Amino acid sequence: MINEIRLSGIAQQSTVNGVGLRKVFFSQGCSHHCLNCFNPETWPFTGGKIFEIRELVKQVVKEQYLTGVTFSGGDPFQQAEAFAKLAKQLKQHHINIWAYTGYTYEELQELSKKNQSIHELMMNIDVLVDGKYIEGQADAQLKYRGSKNQRIIDVPRSIKLKKIQILQM
Repeated sequence: MINEIRLSGIAQQSTVNGVGLRKVFFSQGCSHHCLNCFNPETWPFTGGKIFEIRELVKQVVKEQYLTGVTFSGGDPFQQAEAFAKLAKQLKQHHINIWAYTGYTYEELQELSKKNQSIHELMMNIDVLVDGKYIEGQADAQLKYRGSKNQRIIDVPRSIKLKKIQILQM
């Protein structure tokens, strides 16, 4: 059983990575390599630092002023087992979770059929910002996303209704 997670860093307080005041866990490792990515230092899977999942959960639970946490990257779905465990433990404390990924919701649904960890991660997040950053569709006016192709998805409602439910921001 996995007890550790590789992160490129942690933003202790952020208001731009989801609604409210959030702690952001930046996954180390990403194979998408989007042109002009905001975090190219997160691409190598061997970089960053190893953290104990239970210690990260303790930190978040202690910080009751937080609105929630955000998983960003890198791509947290490329460390699905570790992020699924982190998400599941945070959910036990009713923590709101956003996740950013270069995959589309539809791609994750397909991948989850073969990878139980992706399924578990999806089942324990509240909001998914999906899709690769596409420089030609970049728009600085967009809230919580970098390019127009990316969607802000209400994951529990989408799963329940079996149809993508977009949040209007």
